Amino acid sequence: MSARGWLVAAARSGAGKTTVTLGLVAALRRRGVMVRTAKSGPDYIDPAFHAAASGAPGVNLDSWAMPPPLLDTLAHRAAADAELLVVESAMGLFDGVAAPPGRSGAAADLAARFGLPVLLVLDISGQAQTAAAIARGFMLHDPAVRVGGVVLNRVASERHRRTAADAIAAIGLPVLGAIPRDATLSLPERHLGLVQAGEHAALAAHLERLADLAERHIDLDAILAAAAPLRLMGGAATPLPPPGQRIALAQDAAFSFTYPHILAGWRASGAAILPFSPLADEPPPEQADAVWLPGGYPELQAATLAAAARFHAGLHRFAATRPVHGECGGYMVLGAGLIDADGTHHAMAGLLDHTISFARRTLHLGYRQATLADGPVVRGHEFHYATLADAGTDAPFATLRDAGGTLLGPAGGRRGRVSGSFFHIIAREEP
Repeated sequence: MSARGWLVAAARSGAGKTTVTLGLVAALRRRGVMVRTAKSGPDYIDPAFHAAASGAPGVNLDSWAMPPPLLDTLAHRAAADAELLVVESAMGLFDGVAAPPGRSGAAADLAARFGLPVLLVLDISGQAQTAAAIARGFMLHDPAVRVGGVVLNRVASERHRRTAADAIAAIGLPVLGAIPRDATLSLPERHLGLVQAGEHAALAAHLERLADLAERHIDLDAILAAAAPLRLMGGAATPLPPPGQRIALAQDAAFSFTYPHILAGWRASGAAILPFSPLADEPPPEQADAVWLPGGYPELQAATLAAAARFHAGLHRFAATRPVHGECGGYMVLGAGLIDADGTHHAMAGLLDHTISFARRTLHLGYRQATLADGPVVRGHEFHYATLADAGTDAPFATLRDAGGTLLGPAGGRRGRVSGSFFHIIAREEP
């Protein structure tokens, strides 16, 4: 293991972590550096942008949902053929849940576990020397977490940069970059975060622009020199068992939220993944012995999915003899209907009898511990704005608790061989 790394973090969401991460990764790749990436926490969208910038698949690392041996396994796998591993934080560096040390879900847990220095992105719009006080707070907050340098973001002028940088240098922290204020650097967003990488019409050009920006405004040589070797503790991780040996996986613009480590675990267990597209009105492949409908944005494709007669018929035939499961977006499509944001009702597969509505958006967000109807306990999360217009009468798929252990009650539905819920699975529950 020769890879070294950084963890890119900030005080909050929206401070510019993704812009800095993508620019840094794209610029170093342009130099010929073997860069690999990871994202802290549950996130389907940022890793696809990371993969486009690095030219290689990334991975999620989640200290609450993943047991420590799985974290080590995934970090080792991500860094195996890398010179540099760049991990992007979610939210603020120390933002997580109340949990035992190292298991809060905060990116700081990863920095401490793997010995990664933190590249702190500070949005200094509306401040100058105060940025040094904020940086000092990050340096002192947790002795196990080392801030290795700062990148200033949204810098208004050379005088602004110099004033903030001098104050930060005076507390002994190197300023490794300063990004000028430019609203056009941001990626487009929708209600669950960024528009997906595959939908970004000019992603390659945008990444080239970010690489140019990083080359001009970040000290890449200093970044490479100050990266620290990854500290891995080893241990055997127990992968999630595959739902079948030949898994029909829905994959298109409506169904794109799958965690790479889960698919890798299924393949390592000998399972084959057979992709198909409901949006193209494709039925599940007949040679499959299980169907998995992942999350995504079916609400944006509701009319197309409602009209996909071959997909619906094939799904019904499949469910008569073999298991079908839907996560979040997949769960929506398995129900009786989906009401879009305009209030229009679209008939869905009807294999479960709930109805989903986006007519009145309500945010459901957080970690979940799920006790499945057939016994296993797993960890994952929910993140959606849909509501149950009609909960239906199906037996529940799981009983949920939040990250603090508070009982949330039964969730999802199960009928015959069909199951689904808003819950996204990440890993087995382990000590």
